[in-house]
Amino acid sequence: MRKRDLTVLLSALLSFILSVYLWFSGEKEMGQYVSIWVPTILVYGIFLNTIPKK
Repeated sequence: MRKRDLTVLLSALLSFILSVYLWFSGEKEMGQYVSIWVPTILVYGIFLNTIPKK
């Protein structure tokens, strides 16, 4: 795995953890909002891997 891949996965994991924390701390709407970041971050990582390298 490259450093970029690890950064994307770590960002998605931290976003997931934050959303779970917000959900169980009573901030359900904010938890739902943060939870939609996870697939967005992962798709962005996939996009970065499709860019041709020079």
